[in-house]
Amino acid sequence: MHDFRQAFTVLYEDNHLLLVNKKAGILVQGDKTGDVPLVEYAKEYVKQAYQKPGAVFMGLVHRIDRPVSGLVVLAKTSKALERMNKIFQTREVRKTYWAVVEGVPAEAEGTLIQWLKKDEQKNKTTVFSREIEGALRSELSYRLLRIMEGKSLLEVQPLTGRPHQIRAQLASLKCPIVGDLKYGASKAMPDASIMLHARAIRFVHPVKKEEIYQEAPVPAQGLWQSFTN
Repeated sequence: MHDFRQAFTVLYEDNHLLLVNKKAGILVQGDKTGDVPLVEYAKEYVKQAYQKPGAVFMGLVHRIDRPVSGLVVLAKTSKALERMNKIFQTREVRKTYWAVVEGVPAEAEGTLIQWLKKDEQKNKTTVFSREIEGALRSELSYRLLRIMEGKSLLEVQPLTGRPHQIRAQLASLKCPIVGDLKYGASKAMPDASIMLHARAIRFVHPVKKEEIYQEAPVPAQGLWQSFTN
């Protein structure tokens, strides 16, 4: 039995969807480490909350990286999963991230259009300024919210969903995310997290047809609190 409280808090739930605030360090989907992923914690939550014996369906609609905290959408039925997948594929969803980065971007706001190519062996994405073979067009917009002690809080809205997109594109501005050694940060965080947080999401509910908007509170960790209080 996995204690779901160490993995997430529930932000929104109905018969179709479960929106959670994932803690940094929790895997979203199982991998070769064999560590318990978010999906299994979510199944355990449903079993305990509703005294459900036997198997529980839990579908993963999208992913965020392990060291990232914040909002993840899960589907409680196969129909909801199929419909949510379509919403994400057609980009009828608006995702907002907050990132604390080293340095200050030259422009207070902007849109980055670049081409990203992921090396699966190294699990790292390279940014190109022009189209090259095997690279995917990647777009995000950002704006500066706050500067404090040589670091910046940015609000980021990715318009595409590429692996490590926000991490790699912000690093291309010479503003790596705090704690993100892989993309040039000067030092690691004590808990190996990075200061990227899936802050909010907006979409039309696939069954109820009403707009859903949810925000995920930032981690209780000190630097996040300093920037957002």
